[in-house]
Amino acid sequence: MERVLIVDDDPDIARLVSYNLSQSGLETVIAGTGREALRLAQEEPPVLIILDLMLPDIDGMEVCRTLRSHEPTSRIPIIMLTARGEEIDRVVGFELGADDYVMKPFSPRELALRVKSILRRTRDEHSTELLAIGGIKLYPDRRACTVDDKPVALTVKEFDLLSELMRARGNVLTRDNLMDTVWGYHGEATSRTLDTHIRRVREKLGEQGPQIETVRGIGYRLASSVEKIG
Repeated sequence: MERVLIVDDDPDIARLVSYNLSQSGLETVIAGTGREALRLAQEEPPVLIILDLMLPDIDGMEVCRTLRSHEPTSRIPIIMLTARGEEIDRVVGFELGADDYVMKPFSPRELALRVKSILRRTRDEHSTELLAIGGIKLYPDRRACTVDDKPVALTVKEFDLLSELMRARGNVLTRDNLMDTVWGYHGEATSRTLDTHIRRVREKLGEQGPQIETVRGIGYRLASSVEKIG
């Protein structure tokens, strides 16, 4: 059974989230502090982490930063759960590598749907497909990316964003199309969110980053056509 780590110092919220995820067939474990969350994530990495920002010891942002900086936990999808509603908080969260952002009060059923949507994208599709452009290679089955044959750690949303652009094979994808396709629900992903993720992907691709071109007023595309193998 897939295991989700819930990090929240409010036991009522943690139990509510846990119940709804268990109804979806997921196993859950709860951490009430940031230090406990880091310990549990390192000991037995979960398939996804739901992370509250307001924790009694370590701020959720710092927990996210730490998780992303260690190889065993660097690719685990993270959904930030918080009462903070300012756009700057969402942007900072995405800058640190969060995959989604849910504000309190929230619908437990909607949160469960978002969890299932992210997990659906991360499961092995048993495919031999390889997408390649220049020095960039994307392996959808393994959720892996390499640049000049060196591994590049992408978050779930970063991987999905690059995958959509590569599958478009040089065609322009509009901003609305990318936000709806990658985030999976209309209106939650702002233009600034998309721009933040594009910038992060470019940085991680290094010298291959300029392959992602901005089409002013429309969206993004890859500079060269993509070769599909398998």
